[in-house]
Amino acid sequence: MSKLNQEVLKRSIHTINTERKERKFVETVELQIGLKDYDPQKDKRFSGSIKLKHIPRQKLQAIILGDQIHCDQAKELGIPYIDAEGLKKFNKQRKPMKKFFKPYAVLLASESIIKQIPRLVGPSLTKLGKFPMTVSHNDNLQEKIDEAKATIKFQLKKVLCMGVAVANLNMTEEQQRENITLAINFLASLLKKQWNNIRTLHIKTTMGKAQRIYG
Repeated sequence: MSKLNQEVLKRSIHTINTERKERKFVETVELQIGLKDYDPQKDKRFSGSIKLKHIPRQKLQAIILGDQIHCDQAKELGIPYIDAEGLKKFNKQRKPMKKFFKPYAVLLASESIIKQIPRLVGPSLTKLGKFPMTVSHNDNLQEKIDEAKATIKFQLKKVLCMGVAVANLNMTEEQQRENITLAINFLASLLKKQWNNIRTLHIKTTMGKAQRIYG
């Protein structure tokens, strides 16, 4: 059961929206999480992804690692792409790959290509945290990209605090609330003691002050 007080959340969301200033970019809304009663050295580190209702960061760039069909579709849509021959040219060297893929937060690979990735590029994409999602010929490429952009990941690493972009100030306050609520309830479901492992929750815009919404 969710312990998130929706009235507190609505007030906090209203505050960050009314205190916003005109910027030359769209500010994201980050969910800041503080955990308790977790030992990252001993406890199993959780990891999970969820697709939010609304895309938090529209400007995330995508690239297709495609077969001929997907490369042609990407070309029509104006989406960057690279084929198996292009991947082979990296010669499994990590530095050039890191430089090439750095601008892209979303990687999609054709089913035939994803099977070849270990042979084509070795473990580099995995080590860079850039391993692609699979896309089939039955999928709508643009819809699949939007789905990837709307997906956020919670992963426990070495510290008990984390931050995830869950919304932006171009959304309505209700859309922000929906995303934030969905993200928090999913996070709680990943934890061994669920809400009892959450110490504090804040929301913060890129340039604004943090607002405590729990704890």
